[in-house]
Amino acid sequence: MSVYDHQVRTVKGATKSLNEYKGKVLLIVNTASKCMFTSQYKELQGLYSKYKDSGLEILGFPTNQFGKGEKGTNEEIQSFCEINFGVTFPLFEKIEVNGDNAHPLYQYLKNEAPGVLGSKSIKWNFTKFLVDRNGKVLKRFGSAEKPSDLEKDLATLL
Repeated sequence: MSVYDHQVRTVKGATKSLNEYKGKVLLIVNTASKCMFTSQYKELQGLYSKYKDSGLEILGFPTNQFGKGEKGTNEEIQSFCEINFGVTFPLFEKIEVNGDNAHPLYQYLKNEAPGVLGSKSIKWNFTKFLVDRNGKVLKRFGSAEKPSDLEKDLATLL
C-alpha cells in the first residue's frame, strides 16, 4: 500500500485519487485558518512556487480538531487561503486527522511516520508529511518546524 492508493475529496467536493500525483514529491499538511501556525501558508506557498516545476506538490487538508482553528466551510477556507496567502497548491475538504473518524489517508500517514516516541496522533495543525516520488512516506515534521526548514530535504528529493 502507498499514498497513491487513497481517494480524497477536493475543496470543491470532487473525488480525486492520489494516484494522480504518482511520480511527484508530496508534502501533505493538515491546516487551519485560525491558528498560531497559520502564517505557515505563506512559506508553504513559497516552496510550492519555487519547486512545483521540479515535481513538488503540496496537499493541504484543513481540520477543525485543534483549538477549533478551522470553523469555515470548504469554500470559505479556500477563499481565505487565496486572499490572505496567495495559495495555489491543492486544498482538500475539511477532514479529521485523529480519532475514530480520521480520514484513511491520515491513518496511513501516521502509521508510516509515527511522531515523537512513536506516537501515532497528530499533535496540532500544520504537521507535515514528506512523501517521495514512489509514494513512500519518509518523514513527519511537527507544527513548530517551519516549511522553510524542510527545503533541504525537498531539494534532495527533487
